[in-house]
Amino acid sequence: MPGGNILVADDDAAIRTVLNQALSRAGYEVRSTSNAATLWRWISEGQGDLVITDVVMPDENAFELLPRIKRVRPELPVVVMSAQNTIMTAIRASERGAYEYLPKPFDLNELISIVGRALSEPQPKRARDQEEGEKIPLIGRSPAMQEIYRLVARLLQTDLTVMISGESGTGKELVARALHDYGKRRNGAFVAINMAAIPRDLVEAELFGHEKGAFTGAQSRGVGRFEQAEGGTLFLDEIGDMPMDAQTRLLRVLQQGEYTTVGGRTAIKTNVRIVAATNRDLRILINQGLFREDLYYRLNVVPLRLPPLRERIADIPDLVHHFFALAAEEGLPRKEIDSAALERLKRHRWPGNVRELENLVRRLAALYPQETISDNLIELELAQDEPAPAAAADQGEQRLGTFVESYLGSYFGGFGDSLPPPGLYHRFLREVEPPLISAALTATDGNQIKAAELLGLNRNTLRKKIRDLNIRVIRGAH
Repeated sequence: MPGGNILVADDDAAIRTVLNQALSRAGYEVRSTSNAATLWRWISEGQGDLVITDVVMPDENAFELLPRIKRVRPELPVVVMSAQNTIMTAIRASERGAYEYLPKPFDLNELISIVGRALSEPQPKRARDQEEGEKIPLIGRSPAMQEIYRLVARLLQTDLTVMISGESGTGKELVARALHDYGKRRNGAFVAINMAAIPRDLVEAELFGHEKGAFTGAQSRGVGRFEQAEGGTLFLDEIGDMPMDAQTRLLRVLQQGEYTTVGGRTAIKTNVRIVAATNRDLRILINQGLFREDLYYRLNVVPLRLPPLRERIADIPDLVHHFFALAAEEGLPRKEIDSAALERLKRHRWPGNVRELENLVRRLAALYPQETISDNLIELELAQDEPAPAAAADQGEQRLGTFVESYLGSYFGGFGDSLPPPGLYHRFLREVEPPLISAALTATDGNQIKAAELLGLNRNTLRKKIRDLNIRVIRGAH
């Protein structure tokens, strides 16, 4: 059974009781207090093998206490809890030497696991006392974003290569900038390059630079992005669009830490942290022969997936208020939004993710005189954002929703003054779901990975539905 003495500090008596009971059951001795002064006295006396503390205490903030703890007992692991669940909380906890940061509410089993890991493999970190006055770079308090904050905080003092995946508009470059701006390379340059925006025959020259006369139009030596980012961070956006020749050159950089310019012969040593991003499934590109598997594993040292906005709708109010505040700083009228409007925003699917929401908020601030945005205005704007109806040979310009609405009108009309039997929602889904999945499988020649991506489903979820709905998978349909 594990052993060790745990010091707990939280001004909430209920939390102290829960932690005391859970940690005691796990085999630890626990002492708890409601204030920072008592905690500091215990630590100064040499008590405790691990500390669990809330950030906000009645007499002192834990972020003020942490540097003192690290000075007198640098080996003492400190786990920080906080209900102020922003990325800056996670970053400050990491910078001031916390072993781990846990947003409230937290899972007790996860806490017990962290305690066991910290006591068996203590990893003290150097604290930095400087205050951070920067604005919060990422917005959201949802569980999905909390995981992002914690992972970013752990990566700040490392040079590990990071692969950020996620749909367009989820904020991949913001995460890359946070890794740079709050990490140990903050004094170096942050250089971003979008592979999809550069002609394929110029990608290598853009990345590695070129010598005079290396190709037609190269009238002088060109500085590449690796040289520009020396000592800092190079952000390779849309890495899935990188040509194979450039992939081979990049692989050499990651393997040997050096590169040559286009047309050059001398190897140049480089000291750059690589952060890559993609909105595509690189494993599919590997299977298609469009991406090097060895490069994938070199880049994917730390995978970080950004959730689409539809998976974090609880963050929409915070995002809306943040974007309205930014618009006001830029000179647009200050706006408020009512609760009904926020609820309508939460029901939208947001195919363009956070970028789509930001554009909508800026449009609302610029175009409407009302001080408070209502759900009617939201409805009007979202209707204008609907994609143009797809043409079809036998259906004209009508959208799928029009057909569904027409069908349901006829269906209800068939019952006269009565209503259909209960359970209409699930009956309708049972009618629609099998042909939709079958159509996706047919369109992808039975490839379940591609079909899951097309439908926006998890691959395991799709497999379960195929099995439960007894859907026949036909390969090589095209």
